[in-house]
Amino acid sequence: MTEVLVSLLWFVVIGVLVFWPAGTLAYPGGWALIILLVGGGLAMTIWLAKTNPRLLRERLGSPVQRNQKPWDRVWSPIFFVGLLGWLAFMAWDARRTGFVAVPVWVQVLGALGVVAAMLGSWRTLGENPFAAPVVKIQEGHKVIDTGPYAVVRHPMYATALPMLVGMPLVLGSWWGLALSPIFIVGIAWRAVHEEKTLRAELSGYDEYAARVRYRFIPLVW
Repeated sequence: MTEVLVSLLWFVVIGVLVFWPAGTLAYPGGWALIILLVGGGLAMTIWLAKTNPRLLRERLGSPVQRNQKPWDRVWSPIFFVGLLGWLAFMAWDARRTGFVAVPVWVQVLGALGVVAAMLGSWRTLGENPFAAPVVKIQEGHKVIDTGPYAVVRHPMYATALPMLVGMPLVLGSWWGLALSPIFIVGIAWRAVHEEKTLRAELSGYDEYAARVRYRFIPLVW
């Protein structure tokens, strides 16, 4: 299955970015994150391959695509490369502190955040067949207002929040956690600009936004 092979290739890339800067394979936090990502990612890939192969192809597509909004063609590659660099930095930072800066119980909390994020993404993808990784209006695109979309307007972005907090904790990098707000703000910026596209080009989105007031976190924003 091509999609599974592509997913495995990405996991290899992530493994290199984690263990090479760490300088050793004796990195429990690194192994914990890889196991979580590989296990959850493969399960999601196989599930999408069976239930919605078109969406799976979209999710595994390039961060730069045809019909993608011009501003998102700039944002997506920068954010993607930033995430990869962040992973490598956190592994290096954990090595610098002897892999013991973050207590084990805090790493466990971080792992629970990663699991929660993956489960949230799974639920969101099951509800929205138009959840492409880039900002564009697709053929047959319509407003989704059920499931998690009845709670917040951007549940996929909302699930990224525990992931962005959990990953540095699992890897054992306080400095990595200090950088998390940069990525959270980046996602928030994209959500605001994505909504401009949806309001202008997707029928019914204005009415949906009036019903569901919050983007990421109920009663917050």
